[in-house]
Amino acid sequence: MFSFVKDPDATLDYKADWTLWLDGDTISQSSWIIPADLTKEAEAVGDTTATVWLSGGTLGRKYEVVNRITTSAGRTDDRTFIIRIRQK
Repeated sequence: MFSFVKDPDATLDYKADWTLWLDGDTISQSSWIIPADLTKEAEAVGDTTATVWLSGGTLGRKYEVVNRITTSAGRTDDRTFIIRIRQK
């Protein structure tokens, strides 16, 4: 599981790269499960990557963010990463 540090005033992008897992397949749908204290500002999906832009968060907290995809072959999987909120 990956971990990132984010300032509470920053709006940053986080990318899930599914290339190796896809093994030639492509992403057909992507959704993000975002905790209440974080705000999803935007999202984008490519053939092998999914990106989310997040803002907010409470100092000292850590959040699990989940990217759930479905592939063109009908496979579904999740990737979870941690966002730690710290003043930078």
